[in-house]
Amino acid sequence: MVKVCLFDLDGVVLDTEPLYTLFWKKLDKRLRPNIENFEYIIKGLTLNQIYDKYFHGEEDKQDKITSLLYEYERNMDYNYVTGFEEFIKELKIKDISTAIVTSSNLEKMQNVYNKCPEIKYYFNEILTSEDFTESKPSPDCYLKAAARFGVSPKECIVFEDSFNGLRSGLASGARVIGLATTNSVAEIESYTKEVISNYDGFTLSDH
Repeated sequence: MVKVCLFDLDGVVLDTEPLYTLFWKKLDKRLRPNIENFEYIIKGLTLNQIYDKYFHGEEDKQDKITSLLYEYERNMDYNYVTGFEEFIKELKIKDISTAIVTSSNLEKMQNVYNKCPEIKYYFNEILTSEDFTESKPSPDCYLKAAARFGVSPKECIVFEDSFNGLRSGLASGARVIGLATTNSVAEIESYTKEVISNYDGFTLSDH
């Protein structure tokens, strides 16, 4: 029996992944590695993971990128993935608890609250990077989210779009549904056969 639904944020609740792709694509070439399709290669990585892998020891670049990114996020549009609001309301009617489980920090979430204040009321809990000791693909975040509700991960459904997020959900032991908002259906199906493009017309009884 499903007791809790756990949602990643970007590309799962909010249709923001194309905006982040644009940010990294348009970033001053002096600040990005000379890697083709860099904006796609880093999908699913936290900012710290990006820095560790591609900007190690380049603190000046890291500081500049962080400043630009935070400014960008303050002015971003935060639109919901198609059908999400109807779906989350359906879960409330079914008395299924919900949480955001994101690698985003509290500062980013404050930007979201400023643009979408209702999001606080859509979820029973909102867990951010400050709540975890390990980043995805570690299952730490989803294990802690399940524990927050006092349930087993096997009583949870994780909704994810990135490969690291999918790995994290699967490693936790939860049922995982993939969102093909960032990666293709075929790519996600190598992790889970339950894949949706968005929430339009989707209900849990469908799967």
